[in-house]
Amino acid sequence: MIDFGFDKIALISAVALIVIGPEKLPRVARTVGHLLGKAQRYVADVKAEVNRSIELEELKKMKTQFEDAARDVEKSVSDGIHQTTAELHNAWNDDLHGADASLPPPGGYHEGRVPFPFYKKPKKNWRVRRAAVPQWYKQRQGVRARVQSGAARVARFRPRRPAG
Repeated sequence: MIDFGFDKIALISAVALIVIGPEKLPRVARTVGHLLGKAQRYVADVKAEVNRSIELEELKKMKTQFEDAARDVEKSVSDGIHQTTAELHNAWNDDLHGADASLPPPGGYHEGRVPFPFYKKPKKNWRVRRAAVPQWYKQRQGVRARVQSGAARVARFRPRRPAG
């Protein structure tokens, strides 16, 4: 910027004192200081905006690098999976064609003439609850099967008044 030494500032202040006058000089100095502060804030805002745009560009570059790396990893994993499934299919087909064709496989044939393994029924019936507590036990122990409000419960268990 502009390089002002002490002698140049003293000369400018002496000329300003003579031209402006001692009455208006403090107000003019305040206005000049205010304008310089605004200019400095504006310059700082512009610098911050430039820095933000540079950081945004760097983040966009990093994002594209990460996306490319993720795509490469996804592609390598999917290629490995496809290769493994192809090897498994080939091994499966080799076993099918290499086996004795006169004997059916243990599980039989499916519609597509591909043998499937024999299904064994599980020993437990998982749909039935085996640890269910009997209803008479719940009633005897006071386990609530139906929801009641507090007032209804109090009214239900309130001792009855004798008739009379």
